[in-house]
Amino acid sequence: MLPRKREGQGDVVEGETENNNNSNTIKYVSVTSPVKKHRISDTAAADSTVNDDTFAIRNSSGSSSVVEPAMAPGDSNHNDIDEDLHSRQLAVYGRETMRRLFASNVLVSGMQGLGAEIAKNLILAGVKSVTLHDEGLVELWDLSSNFVFSEDDVGKNRALASVQKLQELNNAVVISTLTTKLTKEQLSNFQAVVFTDISLEKAIEFNDYCHNHQPPISFIKSEVRGLFGTVFCDFGPEFTVFDVDGEEPHTGIIASISNDNPALVSCVDDERLELQDGDLVVFSEVHGMTELNDGKPRKIKSARPYSFTLEEDTTAFGTYVKGGIVTQVKQPKVLNFKPLREALKEPGDFLLSDFAKFDRPILLHIAFQALDKFISDFGRFPVAGSEEDAQKLASIAANINECLGEGKVEDINPKLLRQFAFGAKAVLNPMAAMFGGIVGQEVVKACSGKFHPLFQFFYFDSVESLPAEPLDPSDFKPLNSRYDAQISVFGSKLQKKLEDAKVFMVGSGALGCEFLKNLALMGVSCGSQGKLTITDDDIIEKSNLSRQFLFRDWNIGQAKSTVAATAAASINPRLKIEALQNRVGPETEGVFNDTFWEKLTVVINALDNVNARLYVDQRCLYFQKPLLESGTLGAKCNTQMVIPHLTENYGASRDPPEKQAPMCTVHSFPHNIDHCLTWARSEFEGLLEKTPAEVNAYLSNPVEYATSMKNAGDAQAKDNLERVLECLDREKCETFQDCITWARLRFEDYFVNRVKQLIFTFPEEAATSTGAPFWSAPKRFPHPLQFSAADTSHLNFIIAASILRAETFGISVPDWVKNPKMLSEAVDKVIVPDFQPREGVKIETDEKAASLSTASVDDAAVINELLLKLELCRNNLPSGFRMKPISFEKDDDTNYHMDLIAGLANMRARNYSIPEVDKLKAKFIAGRIIPAIATSTAMATGLVCLELYKVLDGAHKVEDYRNTFANLALPLFSMAEPVPPKVMKHRDMSWTVWDRWILKDNPTLRELIQWLKDKGLNAYSISYGSCLLFNSMFPRHKERLDKKVVDVAREIAKAELPPYRSHLDVVVACEDDDDNDIDIPQVSIYYG
Repeated sequence: MLPRKREGQGDVVEGETENNNNSNTIKYVSVTSPVKKHRISDTAAADSTVNDDTFAIRNSSGSSSVVEPAMAPGDSNHNDIDEDLHSRQLAVYGRETMRRLFASNVLVSGMQGLGAEIAKNLILAGVKSVTLHDEGLVELWDLSSNFVFSEDDVGKNRALASVQKLQELNNAVVISTLTTKLTKEQLSNFQAVVFTDISLEKAIEFNDYCHNHQPPISFIKSEVRGLFGTVFCDFGPEFTVFDVDGEEPHTGIIASISNDNPALVSCVDDERLELQDGDLVVFSEVHGMTELNDGKPRKIKSARPYSFTLEEDTTAFGTYVKGGIVTQVKQPKVLNFKPLREALKEPGDFLLSDFAKFDRPILLHIAFQALDKFISDFGRFPVAGSEEDAQKLASIAANINECLGEGKVEDINPKLLRQFAFGAKAVLNPMAAMFGGIVGQEVVKACSGKFHPLFQFFYFDSVESLPAEPLDPSDFKPLNSRYDAQISVFGSKLQKKLEDAKVFMVGSGALGCEFLKNLALMGVSCGSQGKLTITDDDIIEKSNLSRQFLFRDWNIGQAKSTVAATAAASINPRLKIEALQNRVGPETEGVFNDTFWEKLTVVINALDNVNARLYVDQRCLYFQKPLLESGTLGAKCNTQMVIPHLTENYGASRDPPEKQAPMCTVHSFPHNIDHCLTWARSEFEGLLEKTPAEVNAYLSNPVEYATSMKNAGDAQAKDNLERVLECLDREKCETFQDCITWARLRFEDYFVNRVKQLIFTFPEEAATSTGAPFWSAPKRFPHPLQFSAADTSHLNFIIAASILRAETFGISVPDWVKNPKMLSEAVDKVIVPDFQPREGVKIETDEKAASLSTASVDDAAVINELLLKLELCRNNLPSGFRMKPISFEKDDDTNYHMDLIAGLANMRARNYSIPEVDKLKAKFIAGRIIPAIATSTAMATGLVCLELYKVLDGAHKVEDYRNTFANLALPLFSMAEPVPPKVMKHRDMSWTVWDRWILKDNPTLRELIQWLKDKGLNAYSISYGSCLLFNSMFPRHKERLDKKVVDVAREIAKAELPPYRSHLDVVVACEDDDDNDIDIPQVSIYYG
């Protein structure tokens, strides 16, 4: 049993101390990231939320209408951040940016598809207010691109018709409407204004007002016209960017510094430095050359992966001894924006997206001005399919071009201008989704100074999405349907292909919600022959609601796929959708069988893990189905098109595996907070999940458990038994005081005794076998802690540890545990034994060691002894006693899981003088939270759906497709043709990874070998799965030659071929006549 102490007295400090060194940058980092220098706030923002019951909606008449809240995920007190809701967004922006957003008022003018997408992204991000402006009425035409409109809204004001559904996304955002002409004076109510449907003349007037206003009002003008889009940004004469890229400052651990002019600084080769010439850095913890620890930023040059030169004379400084961390200092950047009237004439450098279209931006700069003049002259848009209108637009563009003087374009590309004119009236959903993401992010930048703004023009087109075959003008004629805008660009034939498509979408989370909205608006799978199947085995959590916009707070706990399917069908009631809750993998091939895959037109991945992506990729490869792949990470996104026979498959190229910290580093020699958090997560799972589960496994079947431990007979089995015995004997808890005793002794063991033992075994002056100092970088010499009830972080550790220990034993938690004085008294009762370090204790220092368990020749004898002791303990337990294992859950701030992990990590960090982190930062790292925001997700899905047009048209070449990498923070857009598959050749045959050779009529092994022989291929080995069916080296295998391949597979490989399958696949190793190995495709043997 646990020791106790008599009543005693001690000093107790009530209340909490705060450390408010907030960091603006919070980024998901793997275990291997370099040392972090900035201490993040130790005090998390308050979690409590106060939600108003109603929100006033202002309209043009000045009166207020009231909308009942449909959902309340946000926090009406904008000084507090609901971290459960916004955790993934906080991981991208940080608290300070979020607070600036919460104070920002934004105007979105023009509520067609683009305006709705921008508003959606801003409302999900949580700005203070969004005012929707539109003087026009909803038309059937608008239903091609605006997800908030239904056919019932036709004839209503666009802004008013948008309010209800947009408000449902986040009740913490005040949504207002303006339905009459805007005056420039009204713009002074906003920090940022966005115009999506405005004449150039009016835009210049409004922009002049915003540019000259004090303080300046950030102005964004954006349009999507068919497959063409543009953005213009003006954030004022002097706009300060506080963080240009959102990345954490780069750091390095110093190995040496020379006394030179200039000085050479070398770092350990643990991580590449990632510094650039001209960067500013600061030094800390340098021993010897202490002059560098003054916190003064210093400029570097000659930056290399593990060294750089310091622009400073260090000859008179002290001699470098050891230690030190170098950290990049991020500098603010001031941008001088031009107003629109000047930028139109002198646009400067355009932001490029596709280097194959290097000359395209200036041409589109002219085209959009020509369209504005066309509308001004004729009071309408060009008519789709009208050659006359296209010629008029081209003529206007030619006149504008002539006025450019030296800057005029040699070829104004009449074909492109014709395509531009034909689709000019249409707002397409994929374009709206893409530009909605881009513009939404620009508004966030304008309101916060986080990330580098778009400076100043961006033009984009996707004319490759048009059908490969020329269209007749009659194809563009409206059909009086909700898809008329899309038909005006692509024609009615492609629309029919979209409607009849059979689509499989894997995943219905953030990407999935955006895809479903896009597909519903495009009319995909909305025809009599169409079907959209979605599957996701996950359920909705609160943290999903800030991005996965089809979900509401009352959906928490429900199946994602079911809720998403219902929401998508409400966007377009004609959508033929089936929602499943199956994980896609080998275990569900009975559900997603051959017939299912063979009927598909296209597969869309909306997944969040690589293994699932690789599996779907292999199925698409096997059944030769197009796969549209995408992913996001914070402000970054990428898309990859996997097209049968045209491109390489997803699995053809892999990212290098993430580098893992060595076991000994995590357990004994941490040098950054990631190591501390990895150790803390491991200890949490060991103490609270694995050990209680092991206890229950023993108690459920003692005889079988004992047998398995004896059979194992290794160090791991011994460790398991020791933990189980410890739990049921020495550390068994029966009262809550026992739990406090256990927590206090854990503190002593972790942060005092283990450190004392470590520095006893390896003193500060210890040397390695080569004579080098043992405690040299990156190792940090630790110091034991002294427990103090006056230290709130110590007490918070005790609270979390004792409450969770009580939960595993089923002990009720008294209310007084949260009273610092009473808790201190309870802790003071604990008898803490003196600790003496021991000689001969082995501490693992080998970085290649995979386990800390040490094997011994006596393991078997020790296991038998432990089992005997366990049997005695079991006899003293109450009947039916079981422990309650606790599985780590990061997204519940009331369960004390993150409190314990943050406590463990920060106390360990304190041991090693590593900067500590707050609970939120700890959650990002230990919970392996992937940073995510709505804007990059929307952009990725828009880009993919532009490719979907090409896939469903079915006649495009590989050069028409685009893979994209984008980083909205910089901003950077990089588009390129997909890589074609590798071609293998033999004689007059050629094949790629997409090919599968088929042999029908249930052949024998001999017939299969002869079939290959006829192709000039000598088969010497045939296998099914991991089992060898035939190999020419084994004489006995010749007896199988006249057996059917399927019978050999059943007999030798024990193949269980399901009734829904009529073939099996074998891998054949072949040589040519010159004994060269030839890598041939998989061979499918049909037997049914």
